[in-house]
Amino acid sequence: MTAHLRLFFNHSTSRAIGLVFAMQGLLFGTWSSMIPYIKQKFQLDEAQLGLLLLALPAGVTLMNPLSVGILHRLGTVRATLIARTLGALFFVIPFLMPQVGLVAMALFVMGTTFSTTNVSMNTAATSLEKYDGIRIMSTCHALWSSGAMFGSALGATSMGMGVHPVTHVMFMGSILLLSTLFIYQSLQKVPSEVMVSKSAGPRPKFRLPNAALWGLISISLCTNLTEGTMADWSAVYMREIVKAPAALWGWGFAAYALFMALTRFAGDAILKHHSGGKVLRVGGCVAASGLLLAVLLPYPATVLIGFAMVGAGVSLGAPILYSAAAKVPGMAPGAGLATMNTFAMVGFLGGPAVIGFIAKGFSLPVALGVVIAAGGIWVWRAGYLKG
Repeated sequence: MTAHLRLFFNHSTSRAIGLVFAMQGLLFGTWSSMIPYIKQKFQLDEAQLGLLLLALPAGVTLMNPLSVGILHRLGTVRATLIARTLGALFFVIPFLMPQVGLVAMALFVMGTTFSTTNVSMNTAATSLEKYDGIRIMSTCHALWSSGAMFGSALGATSMGMGVHPVTHVMFMGSILLLSTLFIYQSLQKVPSEVMVSKSAGPRPKFRLPNAALWGLISISLCTNLTEGTMADWSAVYMREIVKAPAALWGWGFAAYALFMALTRFAGDAILKHHSGGKVLRVGGCVAASGLLLAVLLPYPATVLIGFAMVGAGVSLGAPILYSAAAKVPGMAPGAGLATMNTFAMVGFLGGPAVIGFIAKGFSLPVALGVVIAAGGIWVWRAGYLKG
């Protein structure tokens, strides 16, 4: 079970790619733990918070069709370095803004950096799997989850210790920025055939999904809705429904991210013996059951267990679907990923905004019922994925 991990960490190129995944997760986990602070600072209700959270997917959606061309022109390394530097800067800016409109603008730009980094690193991971004949996608996403877990846990701990959120965010932003400066040498280990550059042939284009890709998108919308809801609403749920102390707000997402990471670290080995469709079906059942537990028994211990189950259940969705999207017949790997990512991010970053409107009209537990139903849909649609 651990042989694939030894191979991953002994492989310099996979380590370089995995480092970027971990940095991206650290940023997102920190942001997730600070959402209650933003809500409280600007006195936002659930619908207003949901509307603000739309700024991120707006940036992602705009940039996804452009990401393929950016990678083709700049190459994976340069595109990633630029996106990560801007991402670290615009991660801090929302917490310094005096008006919610300016926060939305900063989140929009942060969304564009998410898109470019996401497409470039998933393309590189898929290409490395193809050229070197190794499975690394699940482990890369496990490193993202590990970064998200630490980011969320550190954010919650800092608030519990009385550290001002702005101080913590500036500290984390500095770490992200410094890490970006040091990552250049590691990324140079990505072989030229994995990079997307001017010399790589005809420029790939963003394309509307074909029938095969639509099947993957239908599953991805559900898995990403679940992931996005956990990222944006788990801390709010701990604060307002569970009535947990501030030190525990971020631990709901941390429990989710921990079990997501653990399952993803085992994922490459699991997928050697079981089909992607079967793994997705089992995962959907586990995720829906965990969220149902959290809704029916809103106590700290049961909610943490439920959120952990959600993390384990949803964990292998992204690795399976990203790998499949890069292999859709008739589409270049980067184009397939960018096209699916455009629609998937509607679920991941736009879905939580819809959850906010439902929570405003009814309640947050009722809104989470929509996510439970989405889990049932993804179990049904996972029969589409045979490999």
